[in-house]
Amino acid sequence: MKRRRLLRLAATLAGASSLPAAAASPGPLRRSIPRSGESISALGLGTWLTFDVGTEVVERTRRLQVLQAFFAAGGGMIDSSPMYGRAESLLGELLPRVDYRGRLFSATKVWTAFGRVGPTQMSESLRLWGQGADGRIPGNEPRRFDLIQVHNLLNWPEHLKTLRAWRDEGRVRYIGVTTSHGRKHDEMERILRREPVDFMQITLNLADRSALPLIDLAAERGIAVIVNRPFDGGLLFNRVGQQPLPAAGRDVGCERWSQVFLKWILAYPAVTCAIPATGNPAHAAENMEALRGPVPDPSQRRRIAAAIDAL
Repeated sequence: MKRRRLLRLAATLAGASSLPAAAASPGPLRRSIPRSGESISALGLGTWLTFDVGTEVVERTRRLQVLQAFFAAGGGMIDSSPMYGRAESLLGELLPRVDYRGRLFSATKVWTAFGRVGPTQMSESLRLWGQGADGRIPGNEPRRFDLIQVHNLLNWPEHLKTLRAWRDEGRVRYIGVTTSHGRKHDEMERILRREPVDFMQITLNLADRSALPLIDLAAERGIAVIVNRPFDGGLLFNRVGQQPLPAAGRDVGCERWSQVFLKWILAYPAVTCAIPATGNPAHAAENMEALRGPVPDPSQRRRIAAAIDAL
C-alpha cells in the first residue's frame, strides 16, 4: 500500500474515533416493584382460558411455543389460578422445557370461599407448577411462588392472614389481591388503604378505564399494579376491525392494534405489568413488541383514546 493511501486511512480512522458512540438500542421495557425495587418485564402472560387445554398434542405444542416466544422476547411474569382449569398443570409440564434463564416470575392465586382450604389449595398449586415438595422448576430456587394473590377478593380477610404467614415463612415473596371487569372497586379501595399488600391486579383497557383512580391510589401507597384483560377479552379487536392505526400509535412504533392497546396501558407509569393472554405463538411475539420503543406521552395517550371513542 502506498504511503499516501496509508495517510488517508489513518486520517479516516482518527476521524471515526472522535465521533460519539452510537446510542445503545434500549432493551425491553421493565418496571420496578415499589415494595422492593426489583424490576420485572412490563409485559407478562395470562393463562385464563388459553392454557386450559386437554391432551391434544397440537394445542399443547402451541402453548409451548407461546412460552418460548414470550421468554425469548424478554417476558417474565406468568399469571395463573386454580380457577383456570388445567392451566397450572400444563405450566408445570411445559416450563421445564423452556429456556427462560431464571427470568420466570411465578404468579398464581388462592380461590376458595373457605379460609381453612387456602393453604391446601396453594400447596397444590406449588405441586402443579413443579415448585413444591415434589419438584421444582429448574433454576427457580427456592421452592416458592414469587406472588400469590387473593382471586377476585374472595374471602380476602382470611386468605391475607395465610399469605402473610407464608411470606414470613419464605413460601411466597409477594402477596396481593385481584379483581376484574370493573367489579368491587369500593372494596379494593378499602384494602389498598388499610392492608399492607404488595400487588393489586385489576382490569384496565381502552374500553374500561374505571380503574384509573385505583391505579393512582396504588402508586400513592407503593403497591405494584398488574393489569388484566388489556384487550377487553378480545372485544377491542372487534371494535377497531380493519381501521388503520391512529397516528399517535404509529409515532411510538406500533405496527398492530395489539401493540397500540398495550402501549396505551404501559403509558401509565404506575402500571407495573400487563398480562395479555394468548394461545397463538405469533400473537405472543407481536404482543411483546410493545415493550420496544417509547410509550405514548400524555398527549398521544389522549389521542389514542379519542380514536377508540370515535369508533
